[in-house]
Amino acid sequence: MRYAVPDLTEGAWRETELEIERSRFITWTAHTPSVTAFEALLAEARRAHSGASHHCSAFIAGPPGEQNAIGFSDDGEPGGTAGRPMFQVLEGAGLGQVGCVVIRYFGGIKLGTGGLARAYAQAVSEALDSLPRREVVERMPLSLKVDFAGEAVARAWCGEHDIPIEHADYQADGVTLTLGWPSDVERDLEPLNARLKGRMTLIEPA
Repeated sequence: MRYAVPDLTEGAWRETELEIERSRFITWTAHTPSVTAFEALLAEARRAHSGASHHCSAFIAGPPGEQNAIGFSDDGEPGGTAGRPMFQVLEGAGLGQVGCVVIRYFGGIKLGTGGLARAYAQAVSEALDSLPRREVVERMPLSLKVDFAGEAVARAWCGEHDIPIEHADYQADGVTLTLGWPSDVERDLEPLNARLKGRMTLIEPA
């Protein structure tokens, strides 16, 4: 599976701001590959903006369509007016591993439930418009054994096909290479085996 994630370093976030009826909506958006990463973002937003009225949030700590590592919170706003609209924008964007916190400073004018839902959704939508993105490829481990002479050939072939070698285990009679095989690509190592003149053994998982 291939999908887009925020192109931000771990622990960093992109900040955007929107003002509606004198209320300030400050959105922090970050790459959150885990629930722990999202919780760290939320904690930092609360620390940096401790005087704000609300710190509403939504996240998807996994690929698009993830059903378990997700969440959203209204943080004291009327039920369903903040976290869920924020989450729906994230979900509709087709992004994965993304989290956002919308920090609201109340401006004295009530927006009503419909107005709040629109404001929080707009805050996230505008944040995503300018968010840098990169592609993530989900991979599965695939191990193969070659002799020492074949290691350089195998590494060169993997480099040509953009397949990372995640681990190398050297033994007396050769080396076992663990590849990060793209999960959406059919496993076909025959071209590599042909280049190695049949001196390759695929190691099936136990």
